[in-house]
Amino acid sequence: MVSSGWVFLAAMILAYGVANLLQSAAAARTTVHHTFDPGLLVRLAGQRTYLLGLGCQVLGFVLAFLAREELPLFLVQASVAAGLGVTAVLGVVLLKWSLPTAEIVLLGLLMVGIAALVKSAQPAHARPLGAAAIAGLAVALLVIAGLGFFAVRLQGALGSVVLGSLAGVGFSAAAIAARPLANEHSAGGFFGNPLLYLLVVHSLVGQLLLGLAMQRGSTTAAVAAMDAAGAVPAAIVGLLLLGDRIEPGKEWLAGLGFVVTLASVIALTRYAEPQHHCTPAPPPARRPEPAPLRTAPTTR
Repeated sequence: MVSSGWVFLAAMILAYGVANLLQSAAAARTTVHHTFDPGLLVRLAGQRTYLLGLGCQVLGFVLAFLAREELPLFLVQASVAAGLGVTAVLGVVLLKWSLPTAEIVLLGLLMVGIAALVKSAQPAHARPLGAAAIAGLAVALLVIAGLGFFAVRLQGALGSVVLGSLAGVGFSAAAIAARPLANEHSAGGFFGNPLLYLLVVHSLVGQLLLGLAMQRGSTTAAVAAMDAAGAVPAAIVGLLLLGDRIEPGKEWLAGLGFVVTLASVIALTRYAEPQHHCTPAPPPARRPEPAPLRTAPTTR
C-alpha cells in the first residue's frame, strides 16, 4: 500500500507550484521595497491574487507538515523545489513566460534528482529535538532577520538570489521545527510546544523575504535560491538529530539525487531570466528651488 506521506508529498508539490506563480504575479504589481518592512505583506494582502497564492502556500505548508510525520526532511525539503517545475509550466502556459533552453534543461535535471530521492527515502517517525537545538532555532531567527535588514538594498537578480536564499533558510528552520512537532497528537502537547511558535515566526519572516525576492524580477531565481538554501540545513539536521533514514544499500542514490537536485536549483539562480519587470519605487519628491533674487533697478 502507498503510504499517506507520499500522497501528501505529491499534493504539496502541486500546491507550492501554484502558490509561487500567483505570489509572483502579485509581487510584480507592487512597488519595489528597499527596506525590511513587514508592511509589504499588508500591501500584498490587498491583492486577491496574492491571497489566493498565500492560500495555496498555506495548503502546501499543511501538506508538507503532514508528509514530514513519516518522510525524511531531505526528501520533503528537496521536493519543495519540484514546485518550481510546476510554476514554470503554468507560467509558460498561462502567462506566456519565455524560458531559456538552459533553464528547461535544469528543470529536467531537478526532476531527475528528486525522483532519486523519492526512490531512496525510507519513511520513519522523527526523534524529539533537545533544548540546545530549540535555542539554536531561536538564534537562527535573529540572524536571518538581521541579514535580511541589510540584503533588501540589493537589486536585480542578485537581490532575488540573496533574499530568496535567506527565505529558504527561514523556511528550512520552520521545517526542522515541524518534523518532531508533527508527532504531537494531543492539543496540550501541540500548543504548549515552543517549536510551534518558532515554526510560525520563521515562516512569517521567510514569507516576507520571499515577497521581497520576487519583487526583484525573477521568480525562478528567487524560488530556486530559496529551495537550494532550504534543502541543505534541513537535510543535515534531519539525518543527524531527527532520525531520518535512507533505504539500506541506496545511500549512493540518495547522495546522487541530493547533489543533482541542489546543483540544478543553484544553477537556476545563475541562468534564470526575469519573467516580469517590477514597478520601481517613485523617487522622493524634490523641493522646488527658490526663485533667484532680483535686484531692484537703480535710477540715474
